[in-house]
Amino acid sequence: MTTPTDKPEPNPWAPPQPGEADAPVGSGASAASGTSAASDPSTASVTSAASGTGDGLGTADGLGKHATAGMPGHPGMPGQPGPPGMPPYGMPPARSGLGVGALVIGIVGLLFGIVPFLFWLGGIMGVLALVLGIVGHGRAGRGEATDRGQAVAGIVLGAVTIVVSAAWLVLFLLAANTVSDTNDSVLEIESSAPAPRGTRSAPAPEPTETAPAVRAFGETYTYGDGVKVTVSAPRPYTPDRFAAGYEKGDTTVRLTITIVNGSDRTIDVTTALPGARDAEGATAGTVFDGSRGTEMFRGKVLPGKQAKAGYVFALPAGADGEMQLELAPQLAKYDSVIWTGPVKQ
Repeated sequence: MTTPTDKPEPNPWAPPQPGEADAPVGSGASAASGTSAASDPSTASVTSAASGTGDGLGTADGLGKHATAGMPGHPGMPGQPGPPGMPPYGMPPARSGLGVGALVIGIVGLLFGIVPFLFWLGGIMGVLALVLGIVGHGRAGRGEATDRGQAVAGIVLGAVTIVVSAAWLVLFLLAANTVSDTNDSVLEIESSAPAPRGTRSAPAPEPTETAPAVRAFGETYTYGDGVKVTVSAPRPYTPDRFAAGYEKGDTTVRLTITIVNGSDRTIDVTTALPGARDAEGATAGTVFDGSRGTEMFRGKVLPGKQAKAGYVFALPAGADGEMQLELAPQLAKYDSVIWTGPVKQ
């Protein structure tokens, strides 16, 4: 009787036997089929390649699974998420700035808004903070910024600043209106207050103009402080060929004016400018020539001193019977005085 002999286990590390060179090492089909793979190596090789039930190292399907399974997305691949902290591929980085700016401007604007005389500046900054906060909040909502909280705070501060500034403005307007009404009431009370009993309100004095003093030519007028003015009688005068201020046929006369400072202070006689009129009341022209017939007053006169000046006037032929001269030794300091008299003697 023959006893079957057990077949030894194949050694995977042994060199290939003749006829097994084409069989893939570690093929799942050869290990499973046993003697079928040993009897027909070519069939076992084809079956193992077609079934793909081995370890997957020699198949296209197995290679694809090993290549893609468990691999994280790469930021360079469209549509794939990147590493933590990085935006997805194709989206711009988030920007901040408007929200922070709205917050800062809102704080500064509120500080100005609570100051009485700077509330107008706070109102302007409040409007700016409100606008920047709204724009920054919109960007944060679209994912373009990360300062949503600062933008909201800027909106709130801007609105509060505007309200505070508007309150100050209303308060100032009411105060100004109250002051105006108070002044009007005071004026009305003062104007309507009755006069005390036993007294009669005197009528307002009417403006009056003091008539100037009149002197004859050759006389002296003395003011209250001791200043004296004397105007001589008219003397005939013949102008030279360079004379100006008269016409042919006019009567020309020259008068000498003397101002004596009898006061205790200096007087300025530069403004002592006489004005003359003829017999009909028309203004007589002043004549200037090369002989210096007309010499005007200049400078100041000390106390106890005097000054003299001559003036030449031209009178029309039909109105040369009489003339008058008006003069004040210093304009706006002394009243004017009139000297009058005949021209021809």
